[in-house]
Amino acid sequence: MIEARLLFGNDTVDVQLPDRAQLVGGGDGAERGPRLEPVADQEAAVRQALAKPLGLPRVGEMVKAGDSVLIAFDDPTVPSYGPVRRLAIEAILEELAAAGVPEENVSLVCANALHRKWTDTELTSILGPDLVRRFGACLTCHDAEDAENLTYLGTTPSGYDVEVHRLAAESDLTVYVNAAVHLGFSGGWKSVCVGLSTWRSIRWTHTPDGMSMSVRENRMHTVLDEMGAVVAANLKRPVFKFETVLAHTATIGRVWAGGVAECRAAAVETQASLHKPRRSEAEPADVVIYGVPAWSPYATFARMNPLLTLVSSGLGYLGGYIEALGKPGCSVIMATPCPDDWDLEHHPAHADVWQRVIPQSRDPYEISERFGDEYANHAGFIERYRFGVAYHPIHAILATHPLKRLNHAGRVFVAGAQDPAVPRHVGFTPAATVEEALAEAERIHGRDCSIVCIRQFAGW
Repeated sequence: MIEARLLFGNDTVDVQLPDRAQLVGGGDGAERGPRLEPVADQEAAVRQALAKPLGLPRVGEMVKAGDSVLIAFDDPTVPSYGPVRRLAIEAILEELAAAGVPEENVSLVCANALHRKWTDTELTSILGPDLVRRFGACLTCHDAEDAENLTYLGTTPSGYDVEVHRLAAESDLTVYVNAAVHLGFSGGWKSVCVGLSTWRSIRWTHTPDGMSMSVRENRMHTVLDEMGAVVAANLKRPVFKFETVLAHTATIGRVWAGGVAECRAAAVETQASLHKPRRSEAEPADVVIYGVPAWSPYATFARMNPLLTLVSSGLGYLGGYIEALGKPGCSVIMATPCPDDWDLEHHPAHADVWQRVIPQSRDPYEISERFGDEYANHAGFIERYRFGVAYHPIHAILATHPLKRLNHAGRVFVAGAQDPAVPRHVGFTPAATVEEALAEAERIHGRDCSIVCIRQFAGW
């Protein structure tokens, strides 16, 4: 037998596996693979990038005295816990001031899209207290339902709607500070065309098949680039982008500034050098095993819930392992306690979808077709998004999209669930332990079935 340590909610669990099991990924103190070295001086790295932008002049050369400027930045769902946002914004403000643009001409907007709005205390955690104090009412969170502060720019040649925050369209210059690029998922035009947009635009990429983490040939960014061309054609000046790849969650590894396309190309090249395709890690197996931590970008300053744990994280962010390392019809074993706990202040629509929608369908395409418009326009939940700290109700429908993984996986076992009714609610099979779930999978696939176990780091 061999032993592996899996993430398990807020803890870890040690499991015993047959000798034939393949262990892939990091964990148990092993190295994760190639990683960027942290820069020696984060402030110096930021200022160097701004001093030598790619494809555009420096920020101070793109404005004239008295201009208005929007500085948008990634919201706290982006797991970047160091000072990169603050360092970039302060350095940009210095360049603007030297060019005759005072701080009172600058607006700071958190690009939270359909995520929830953030309190001053929460924004202080990523910007520092001084910026929050200085900007006061000029520091706001994007509101994707505030018609007075939205501008519709038309459609792309393919018919995709493009709608953005009014300040992005009307300011003399828009600067976007990206705090971390995750694989091919974030960065590029996604920052503006999603972060500062509305469901009218976001619906074109946020479908069960539309999202992609592929580093190269990313289908989502093909759509976003087309949207970005419409944005660029309607702005007074090009968007100035600041793009970051982290060494770890608190420290910059590489950073670039300048044109959107140029910065994304540099980030993609770096990511491609670090991350080999998952399919090359092991032969496809009959059984895929991994742990699910009690963490989600959508539970920042909030609590997890079963929809986030089992579907959004378990089948979504971690579910790429299923198609990459599992045979068609494979058995998936997730290790998670997954308590039946709901944070109704931040995720009221998620609880509603779990209780009312999931019992009617576990097909994400059917769910989107039958319930998408209802939740996108749900007045009560939208009120809580606009004037509280709740996620936009359509976000709960988006959280069901990873159920598409069930087209590849034959079944899902949940090992260690505190209440077996929770995994059963979504059609999964509860088991007391990973070993018990594996024994059941062996009865299905045969005693000599192939097994792959993914060992993750706490930050995945």
